Amino acid sequence: MNKVKVLILDKERIQRKLQRMAYEIWEQNSKETEITLIGIAGTGAVVARNLAKILGEISPLKVELLIFKINKRHPAATEVQLEHDLQGKILVLVDDVANSGKTLLYALKPLLTMDLKKVMITVLVERKHKAFPVSPDIVGHSVATTLQDRIEVETEDDEIVAAYLQ
Repeated sequence: MNKVKVLILDKERIQRKLQRMAYEIWEQNSKETEITLIGIAGTGAVVARNLAKILGEISPLKVELLIFKINKRHPAATEVQLEHDLQGKILVLVDDVANSGKTLLYALKPLLTMDLKKVMITVLVERKHKAFPVSPDIVGHSVATTLQDRIEVETEDDEIVAAYLQ
């Protein structure tokens, strides 16, 4: 049985959400001079690139962008390699959707071995049913779903065009 895709965010609403999310990141770090965004490879990296671009336009923050490659289906099997010195930095971990929270939790794991100044989590879409105790600090759009529902964020190159509930 095919599930119906229901549009929850179109391109215009996504842009407004990203703009608001970037302002929230800036507001929560207004006394800082630099920040590091870490996008989870795939659509999370696209969200992070968009946020980095907007932050560059609206704030004086120096924004560094890194990408974490992690297997979203089996995050425990992924060894995240950190090639940058992040000691004392402010990090914002970025993903497209917080489904179960598992990917975000495993992405946080290598970061917790460092002496960081601050870690924040931001997602474009958050599902309310999570199996892991991860609560994003900044959320573009929150959706109450059933456990069987899935959220899909659609991109074209570095542009986020839609988010669907299916």
